[in-house]
Amino acid sequence: MSAAIVVRTPNWLGDTVMALPTLAALRAAEPGARITLVGRWATLLAGQGVADVALPYPRPLAARRRLARALAAERADVAVLLPSSLESALAAWRWRAARRVGYATDGRAPFLTDALPLPDPRLHQVDEYAALLAPLGVSSVAAAPAWTLRHDPAMDAEIARLLAEAGVGARLVGLHLGAAFGSSKLWPPEAFGRLAQRLTAVGLTPVLLGTEDDAATAAAVTRAAGAPIASLVGRDRPALLPRLLARLGCLVSGDTGVAHLAAAVDVATVTLFGPTDRRLTAPRGRKSRTLDGSAPCAPCFFPRCPIDHVCLTRIEPDEVLREVRRAVA
Repeated sequence: MSAAIVVRTPNWLGDTVMALPTLAALRAAEPGARITLVGRWATLLAGQGVADVALPYPRPLAARRRLARALAAERADVAVLLPSSLESALAAWRWRAARRVGYATDGRAPFLTDALPLPDPRLHQVDEYAALLAPLGVSSVAAAPAWTLRHDPAMDAEIARLLAEAGVGARLVGLHLGAAFGSSKLWPPEAFGRLAQRLTAVGLTPVLLGTEDDAATAAAVTRAAGAPIASLVGRDRPALLPRLLARLGCLVSGDTGVAHLAAAVDVATVTLFGPTDRRLTAPRGRKSRTLDGSAPCAPCFFPRCPIDHVCLTRIEPDEVLREVRRAVA
């Protein structure tokens, strides 16, 4: 089909993980093509065997222009656009890709050669990405992402050191506190604290996870628990994250990219849904479970709740504990 393919990967970690089946199917269909991934999280996929080159998508405009000139010089045969933004279609047009495949959203159809209508009703994100390969004659796409953890003693040693410094080892349950989408996806710190108490009482070891931005939330969770909780908040990094998650018995989180990554490395997940729709973005894994508060206003897709956040505050720690114990049994 093509000698050179460029794929603009999604802007979010979870969406990037959900794109893995599509990327793997494209690689299998075109083993001889030069496939280049471009996206915010593209470099995290470098070890997954789905591309020859993985490039970050820069934020500064001058850097984007330099990237566009470099890609235009290669004159890709096909650009597959996983984000549905106008900006991504404009970028592919500047890259001079002969074919530009994407969904006809955000007024960008004039910049696409293959402008597909969005599915109606909408599909799970994994399936919507897979459908973008239909114009290229690729139809065999896996239903769930699978992440390959390659042999890397140095990274394994770094994770072992982090866990040792945190004072934890076995029977770990990760409590991921953050969400890039907004505060509406966040389970209250008091609920996380009560869950940590209950996990400890049944012989499981809670460990707090998140970025540096979640430090204040981690402190609030610890206060609510009334006892110290092991924490790796702000101490890991993206390259380590898949291997760190693989050490867990279960991950409890909101609807975040970390949940999708955990499911892809075959870790049990209990994902708490509030403002988003689990039919569209629930982690797909054989050990994945979801909970929601069954609020009449959900899913609203608001980054911040304008009322009382009932969609998540209705989810009780005892309910989450039951799902965790089933998952790790």
